[in-house]
Amino acid sequence: MTPWYRRRDHNIFTNSTSLLVCGLLAGVVVAAAAFPAAAMTGLAAKAGGETFASLPSELKEFSSPQITRAYASDGKTQIAVFYDEFRSDVPLKEISPHMQAAILAAEDRKFRQHNGVDVPGAVRAMISNSQGGSQQGASTLTMQYVRASLAYSATNPQDVIAATENTGKRKINEMKYALQVEKQLTKDQILERYLNIAPYGNQTYGVFAASQVYFKKKPKDLTVGEAAMLAGMVKAPSNFNPTVPSGLKLITDRRNDYIIPAMLEMGAITAEQAEKGKKEKIPTKVKQSGRGCAWVAKNHWGFFCDYFTRWWNDQDAFGATTYDRERRLKSGGYRIVTTLDVKGQAAARKQVADRQSDNSQNALLLAGVEPSTGKVRLLATNRKYKLDDSENPKNKMSSDPKKRAKKVRGTHPYTTNPLMTGGGDITGYQAGSVFKIFPIIAALEAGYPLAYPIAAQKRYKSGYPVGPGPASCGGFYCPKNSGGGGEGLYNMWSAFAKSINTYFIPLQERVGSDKVIEVAKRFGVQFRDPTEAKMTTKQGGSEMFGAFSLGVTASTPMDMANAYATLAGDGKYCVPTPIEQIKTADGKKIDVGRPYCIQATTKDVARAALDAARCPVGDSAQLGSCNGATAPEARGAVGHPVFGKSGTTDASKTASLIVGTTKIVVAGYMANPDYPDHKDQMDHDIINPAVWETVADFMDGKPKVQFKKPRSSKIAYGEQRSIPDVTCDSVSAATNRLENAGFTVSTGAQVPSSCPEGTVAGTNPAGRTVKNGVVGLEISNGPDKKDGPGPGGGTPPGRD
Repeated sequence: MTPWYRRRDHNIFTNSTSLLVCGLLAGVVVAAAAFPAAAMTGLAAKAGGETFASLPSELKEFSSPQITRAYASDGKTQIAVFYDEFRSDVPLKEISPHMQAAILAAEDRKFRQHNGVDVPGAVRAMISNSQGGSQQGASTLTMQYVRASLAYSATNPQDVIAATENTGKRKINEMKYALQVEKQLTKDQILERYLNIAPYGNQTYGVFAASQVYFKKKPKDLTVGEAAMLAGMVKAPSNFNPTVPSGLKLITDRRNDYIIPAMLEMGAITAEQAEKGKKEKIPTKVKQSGRGCAWVAKNHWGFFCDYFTRWWNDQDAFGATTYDRERRLKSGGYRIVTTLDVKGQAAARKQVADRQSDNSQNALLLAGVEPSTGKVRLLATNRKYKLDDSENPKNKMSSDPKKRAKKVRGTHPYTTNPLMTGGGDITGYQAGSVFKIFPIIAALEAGYPLAYPIAAQKRYKSGYPVGPGPASCGGFYCPKNSGGGGEGLYNMWSAFAKSINTYFIPLQERVGSDKVIEVAKRFGVQFRDPTEAKMTTKQGGSEMFGAFSLGVTASTPMDMANAYATLAGDGKYCVPTPIEQIKTADGKKIDVGRPYCIQATTKDVARAALDAARCPVGDSAQLGSCNGATAPEARGAVGHPVFGKSGTTDASKTASLIVGTTKIVVAGYMANPDYPDHKDQMDHDIINPAVWETVADFMDGKPKVQFKKPRSSKIAYGEQRSIPDVTCDSVSAATNRLENAGFTVSTGAQVPSSCPEGTVAGTNPAGRTVKNGVVGLEISNGPDKKDGPGPGGGTPPGRD
């Protein structure tokens, strides 16, 4: 029944000198207690206390473990708590006077009279213990505080043992420390610290935690009966535990027969209060406060909480090792305001839940990032944040045939994997054409304007060597457009609007695939898969990575939301962060987690690329013409200026959509996290509205802000040259004239014209175009003939 910090000494003295030592100790203690100003000098020495005087008397500064609390961005909504010991210090003025009186009645009724050591009690206890009588402790409340302090300030396991072991040396040590503590602190300060450090059972430490767990109230509101019960538990929390029958009887007797009568005798309460306190019900069931991400108030916050804890454990500022950082989180008493937007998160989860069951093997994954800060505002998916019960599993068998054959279960509906943010075993998912933004940025940086034309083909034979496969022709990479067709003359606006593969691979060749990859890295794409990470290096062949711009490497929704947010942030890439503010236990702000941003590209390049990115999502470019869109409903649904891109991988194994404004960028992926090579086709009719409606909900009530234009029009149109008029010329003659003017010539579609059949009806574009650009010849099929395919030609490409 003895508590961990108040163990009674047994058989300290086992030889014939025990009484002599007792007398010596008594002399030392009496001298110190009776003459504290002497500071254990002459009197201590005369009492034979040379060893006693040489003992240290200054307690090391320490902080007892405190609860860390994490809040949403509003600073009010608590997301989670983290602790090893459920404890939160409170000042004495916020602790009920009943609790203050009860702890003295239980542990040290002479607390206000002694100088840290109860001299008569100490001598009596030592004599009794040495003679084999009833074991007595005589530890004052100050000595108990000392013992706990020494244990908490210990820097190694041996120090912890020394602070709590059953030896006379430890007792003497405590006495000297206690005498010194009484000089340095007031009685109220000692009492406050003791109440905040004492254990109360059921994983509660300190009076705040005990009040919460046992009575669901603050310490200042404790009644006589409640305070007496808590005070009674401190002696031996496990023995006096009211949640077990034996403990209930013991604590009831201790409260009613020992502590409350003592409170009455001390004059702390009236006889009426005493009787009323004895009748108060003692709780037999308690609900321990949950800790960590598995105990968030709303389950769908768990994935953000998990992202936060992974972020924390990566920060060197919180310790040299992951273990040190985790301990700091669980004991530091921080007040953390995170970036989680409660309203936006709720909207995202609703959009996901309305469209995809938690039991589906296919995951709908959403991540939202704020431009110019990197603050992660939302993370939602159709999964429950929870570990599956190994004894009674609910998760379905894995959709991966190899894993299923081994009875391995999948990650639905329960998982704690970082599906939206990556890490651990999650390397990401192929995202498809959303990666086409990177060759646009690389081309703009290389001096190619948005108006740069390329004559796209149905299938393009590149100069990238590849092995045998469906995208190979003659040993080279030969992509085609989604749905076939799509041939014609395109610029960056129109090619991005219609997602023309056979425009972007030639564009990638012109600027270099290694330069495109370098842009993706600058914009925050993490290549977590080791093989892909090597392929994106010069040594691994980045200069020959032909399919890169079509999104064949793994990425996460958070990666790509932040990459597109870099455009809306005027080219400023900000490292993703879950932090608005961190305060220490004493209220000091620390800088860790504040936005850390670098200029990933120039403002004009970012603004120009964003202008092209308005086309795929149904908005109007400010500088050029879109002539199409792959997700045209997004602009109308959001009701604000938007930009973004959709994407689909081969056989629709993954579908993606990114939609952004000046305030938020949301990236959505639909994928199978357990088995990338599945047979399902991911449906844009599911993911697209989930993304744009999430953006719409987030932007509701916010002002409409237009995107900025580049400061120079040259980045949009380049250096322009007049196109010679070749109307009704022969194809050969027109070709010669145009090539002599510095243009590259391509033969385009047939059109009705008054010119003779087979001659040139006109050019695309007409009038002016980019210096050294491509000019397409429109061939006349004569007057009164049916229209052939128009510019952009052939069969329109599929949605991508």
